[in-house]
Parts: sequence; C-alpha cells; structure tokens
Amino acid sequence: STFISQLFCVYNSFSTLPLFPTTLSQSHMATIPSGKGVSMLAAHDNTAMVSKVEIGRPAAGPSDVSIDIKYCGICHSDLHATNGDWGVNLYPMAAGHEIAGIATAVGADVKGIKVGDRVGVGCMVGSCRTCDLCLSGLEQHCPQMLQTYSAVFPDGKGDNYKDAVGHHTNGGYSTAITVDSHFVFALPDGLPMEYVGPLLCAGVTTFSPLNRHVLKAGGGAGKTIGVVGFGGLGHMAVKLAKAMGCKVVVISRSDAKKADAAKLGAEILAHGDAEAVAAAARKFDVILDTVSAKHDVAPLVGMLKVGGKFVILGAPPGNFELSAFALLFSRHSVEGSMIGGIPETKEMLEFCTEHMVLPDIKIIKASEVNEQLKALADGSASAARAVIDISTIAEM
Repeated sequence: STFISQLFCVYNSFSTLPLFPTTLSQSHMATIPSGKGVSMLAAHDNTAMVSKVEIGRPAAGPSDVSIDIKYCGICHSDLHATNGDWGVNLYPMAAGHEIAGIATAVGADVKGIKVGDRVGVGCMVGSCRTCDLCLSGLEQHCPQMLQTYSAVFPDGKGDNYKDAVGHHTNGGYSTAITVDSHFVFALPDGLPMEYVGPLLCAGVTTFSPLNRHVLKAGGGAGKTIGVVGFGGLGHMAVKLAKAMGCKVVVISRSDAKKADAAKLGAEILAHGDAEAVAAAARKFDVILDTVSAKHDVAPLVGMLKVGGKFVILGAPPGNFELSAFALLFSRHSVEGSMIGGIPETKEMLEFCTEHMVLPDIKIIKASEVNEQLKALADGSASAARAVIDISTIAEM
C-alpha cells in the first residue's frame, strides 16, 4: 500500500483535517451516476469484487482534460478502500489512481496538453491551489487535497458538474475520466504508457525522499541507501537509488531474496541476524522503510550514519518506540513521506524516462481484476504490479 494507506493512517491517528474535503476550488474526477457512455469496474460491497457498471463523466471545462484511459495499475490501497478496511463504504465505486491514457478533449485555458497527447493521472486530482503548501508544490499535503477516488464531489464547480455534486469520485478502473489539467501529466517521449501508472504511485513515493536526500544533497556518489522491504515499493526504491549512483542494500527479514536483490545490483542484509545488524551500525546515509506491517524500527534507525535520515513510507499500524538518547548522540532524523507534489512528480517522470527506471509489471485483462484483488488480500500477489488493459472492459 502506498498513498491512500499513508493518508488513512495519518489522518485517522493524528489529524482533525477533513479526509474527504467538501470545499474545493477545482473540479475533478466527477461521476454522473445516472449518466451513460463510460464503463467502470466497480465494487458493490465490502467483498471488493468488481463488475461492469455504466456511468457518465462531465464534459471538459475550460481548465479540464478529458482522457480515454488505456491502462490503470492496481495498488494495494485499492483493495483496502473497497473492502471496508478503512470505512469508506461508498458503493458502487471504481478504484484506481495509476492512470495512463490519451487526451480526447482539452479546455481552452489548458496549456501544455493537446488532444491526442499521452497523459497520466496519479493519486490526487485536486487541492485548494492557493495555500502555501500548494504554492510550494506540496499539493499532497493541502488540507483540501482531493483523492482520485472515494472523495465526495463538491458543489459550485459549474453547470457541467451539477449532476456529479454529492457523489463520490471514481478512479481509473474506467474507460474515461475528466480531470483538472493541473493534475494531468503530459508523458515524456520514450516512456512506455503501460508503465506510467505505477510510477505515479510507487514511483513518486520512493523518488521523493531520494530526491530530497540524494539528488538534491550532492548526488548519490559515496552514499549507501538501505531499503527495508522488497515488495513493489522496495523494488522501485532500489532501482531509483541505483540510477542515482548509490550503493544499495535491501534490509529484509532473511536473505531469501538475495538473488533477486543481486539482479538489481543490490546487496541484502537480514535484519533477523543480530550479528549482521550490529555490524551494520552507522552504515547508511538514508534508509527507506517500505514495510506496512508492524515491526521494530529502533534497530533499523541504529544502522544510520551520524546525521542519517530514516524515512517511513509503508505506514505500519500503531506506534513505535525510539530512544531519545540514540537520536541525540547520532543526530538521526526520522520522517514520513507521502507521494510527491505536482512539480516533483514531473521531475520523477523525466528522471525515470532518462534512466529507463521502470516498475516490474504484468498486464492483465479486466476479467482478471477480481483474481488479482483476491491475491492481494491473501498475500499471494507477486511484487510485479498488475496493470489493467482498460480496453478489455468491453469484453465483459
């Protein structure tokens, strides 16, 4: 799980800000429940199993882009948001925040995107656009950030959106969407479209802290990066850190994935081996913790060099303990990180295109989505991201 899992854990535990904002200055991902012309794969209850449903999407307004969706990745968050784990319970709902497609209509005020362009949409489709966070390119932290799916659509966005007011947004498990152009990414030439969706979730989630602590901190030469966990996020973290010129070590429960790590040019360290952990004290410049299950963080933080950064990406439940003295004596920093803002996501797409850093994926048909969701639920899914060929919805 990445963005939405982080969001729910943070908001549920610590914040009084509204998780589903009702006052926004833009219009996005709106759904006309009684409309026609768009097919979506929607969950109808907390079994999370999907079936084909017809809806409508609004026409593009002056600042909007309408998109014919070609591919959408399946994130673990999609399962939690539709199976009742997070109490969303908005049905029927199409998940999906890893979207790639073709622009079919472009508003008169839109710049940088034209009809026929390849485009992508990630985890968020709205924010206030006026606060200091938005103006600093940190839209993901705006109190009025709007999620690509599961957010209630607000009033006051124009006549073309009046039929969508009060209904929840539906995401990329659908044949078309309409999104404010600020949250639509024109894809760099040379970046294969089927890989784009996972980059807009797992890709930017891992790129953002590496961008802060590696690329914009003197580059990767001479830096050693630890990556806790070797699932989808872990794979992307390893690939990105290697492309930045870092030495990379996968920190896993055992060395069972040693060969897989070696294929990506990384070493492996078993954190269940007390001697290996002790030997790794003050070894890492940065550690990215991608594990979403509860685990002991303190020994991992102890592997940082003086002044090292420990970045939590996996949103494990509950709290964890750290020694204040350990932090003081080693000047360690522990931080969280949640996807990236619009400017940084554009940087990520350019970087991944230049260095051909791509996620491991498998293309699946729409008829296979329920099987994939079941595999995510029982833990049997591979690290390769399942990406739906949206054209196959027509076969259902």
